Amino acid sequence: MTSTMLVIGPRLAVALVVLTALAAAVATAGRLGHGRQIVTAAVRATLQLAAVSVAIAAIVGSMWATAGFVLLMCAVATVTAGRRITGGRRGWWAGTPIVTGSLPLVAALLLTGLLPLRGIAVIPVAGILIGGAMTATSLAGRRALDDLTGRRGEVEAALALGLPPRDAALLVCRPAAGQALIPALDQTRTVGLVTLPGAFVGVLLGGADPLTAGVTQLFVLIGLLAVEVVAVVLTVELIARGRLRRGDTAVGR
Repeated sequence: MTSTMLVIGPRLAVALVVLTALAAAVATAGRLGHGRQIVTAAVRATLQLAAVSVAIAAIVGSMWATAGFVLLMCAVATVTAGRRITGGRRGWWAGTPIVTGSLPLVAALLLTGLLPLRGIAVIPVAGILIGGAMTATSLAGRRALDDLTGRRGEVEAALALGLPPRDAALLVCRPAAGQALIPALDQTRTVGLVTLPGAFVGVLLGGADPLTAGVTQLFVLIGLLAVEVVAVVLTVELIARGRLRRGDTAVGR
């Protein structure tokens, strides 16, 4: 019996190439406009995971190196979310909801002893939480700014009635931004019934019993919900205050 889900070898490489080509071909045929991006993302993921797999082996033995790697993850997440939201270089404010949503929880887990002070434990947990905050920030930011652009007349009407720019923006964009929580909510609601997420499977494959795997996955899901709620609220606030914006979405201008 093998301890891994997939057999590593030439067949796996061929399967990855075929799946990437299939996804790109379907996206192109369906005129989704992301065919080249799918191939680029797959190639980047391959190279990055190969590099990270080598780097982590050297990093996990040092807490200073681990801390540096976590900060690097935050920086990359900030750049990614910022570009998704603003479409340019003005998205560095995206780091505020990402860092505020994820790192305090990691610190609290370490201080309470729930998370061992070891790189091999800190890096995956921090990565899951930072990744969740990044996704929530990107989705909330894009949807909020899209609504501010598409419903600009409503914003101007609210301003004409005497609402401050922040309140006028929140009135329009907050409901749309809140939809960024739907993926996390659906995953949490259906866990065990529709999907068995990565943390559960990973702990099982690591040799733990199903109860331990279930408790670990429960913690990850609820932790992600908390992180993403904080990220969405802060993202909406930054947009309402004009910190995160595109050139055509400044409220009151």
